Amino acid sequence: MKEQKRISGILLHPTSLPSPYGIGDLGAEAYEFVDFLERAGQHIWQMLPLTHTGYGDSPYQSFSAFAGQPLLISPAHLKELDLVQGYEILHCPVRDDEHIDYGVIIPWKQRIFKNAYRRFLTSAYQDSHRELITSYTAFCAQNAGWLDDYALFMACKDAHGGVSWLEWEDNFRCPSPEYKAQLKEDFEKECGFYQFLQFLFFEEWAKLKAYANRHEIQIIGDLPIFVSMDSADVWANQHLFQLDSRGYPVKVAGVPPDYFSETGQLWGNPLYHWNAHEEDGFAWWISRMRHQLSLLDIVRIDHFRGFEAYWSVPYGEENAVHGEWVKAPGRELFRAVEDALGSGLPIIAEDLGVITPEVKALRDEFHFPGMKVLQFAFEGTQENDFLPHQFTTTHCACYTGTHDNDTTLGWYETLDPACKEKVKRYTNSDGTKVNKEFIRLCMGSIAAYAVVPMQDVLSYGKEARMNIPGTASGNWNWRFKKGILSALLAKELKDMAILYGRY
Repeated sequence: MKEQKRISGILLHPTSLPSPYGIGDLGAEAYEFVDFLERAGQHIWQMLPLTHTGYGDSPYQSFSAFAGQPLLISPAHLKELDLVQGYEILHCPVRDDEHIDYGVIIPWKQRIFKNAYRRFLTSAYQDSHRELITSYTAFCAQNAGWLDDYALFMACKDAHGGVSWLEWEDNFRCPSPEYKAQLKEDFEKECGFYQFLQFLFFEEWAKLKAYANRHEIQIIGDLPIFVSMDSADVWANQHLFQLDSRGYPVKVAGVPPDYFSETGQLWGNPLYHWNAHEEDGFAWWISRMRHQLSLLDIVRIDHFRGFEAYWSVPYGEENAVHGEWVKAPGRELFRAVEDALGSGLPIIAEDLGVITPEVKALRDEFHFPGMKVLQFAFEGTQENDFLPHQFTTTHCACYTGTHDNDTTLGWYETLDPACKEKVKRYTNSDGTKVNKEFIRLCMGSIAAYAVVPMQDVLSYGKEARMNIPGTASGNWNWRFKKGILSALLAKELKDMAILYGRY
């Protein structure tokens, strides 16, 4: 990635936007947020993965590495397309402006989507909306490489009551090409429903991104290194993963024990069968990266160190203690991606944690900026690379915190007294507005990118935390209320952007 002007922006997943429909979406409030970013002198909107979430509602455990999140489809947009009537979306069952109740919102939106799909299929609708139908047909053809398998996977999943594909009958779990073709025929209408939703999502997304880009806002998206076991990617490409003959994983992903956890973290994602990927020229990865780069301006790759070596844990282990580091062909992969898509890929490497010289060498060989998180700079009293005066290059992205951290105010409350004193001395403050001081440190750093979670901009505490790693529920549900993006807040951010040369 080439050097560029220092810019700044905000980390906010679209689900956290205000909306009258119980969850943020790609409707009017998303455009209003772009307008706020422009007024605030910002040039970045960073998001979490935009994919179709599965168990636990985590954007990092999705049913597909390609499919968009249907929950982000705007009901108001469906009304504009004459796919739903006003009364159908009038009474959202969730009125909480600050939290998402997925257990209620998902079935409510599914009912709306299914009503819209029934209307879409009628001859009267298709006759009166020929341009939309033409666009839909073209979308399905252009994206068939991933869309057909995803739609069939979801249709089969619905036919099995939503359980993991590992619990399906053998002929569904590992279908022959002939049986797969038969399934597509048997579930044609059901597959069409999921193709329809993806068409709507990507239509809405393309318009929002174009609007952001016209207002000089770049979109930074997120690409998890691993995919979910219960996903169309694994089900349809079992030869590309470390699975046995019945589809069950042989080894799974995680991270080893460290000072955060005595037993490590057992993520459970299936590991890649890298030899198979190399044999076909990394075609799946090239397709995945091409897809993401068509949707985003910059891609942040989560757990980048896994491309140099990954922690491999035998399937069935209770924790991640009994694993081992296994080398990965990261260099060969990124060379293949560059050969296919061009050099200077707009990628940010999430290089946090215990990073070896080999990982740094891989990152630097392809000129990927790394990450600096300010909270990490003050979790001990010693000098470290996360302190802004220790930054040695502009070729990095600085954050006050990430989606996995507590908000800066929440984090500061639980900080050791000696570390709190370090914060006060470093920022020359009394610590009462530590989030504001961290925003200043972030913007004032030499880093090319300065990104601040929305919660820190709004001075929110631990109640607004997005995710607590290692917990399976209660995450990803924070939202902010409509009307809170004031002119004063925009001016404060713009003044800092101007002061620190990021405007």
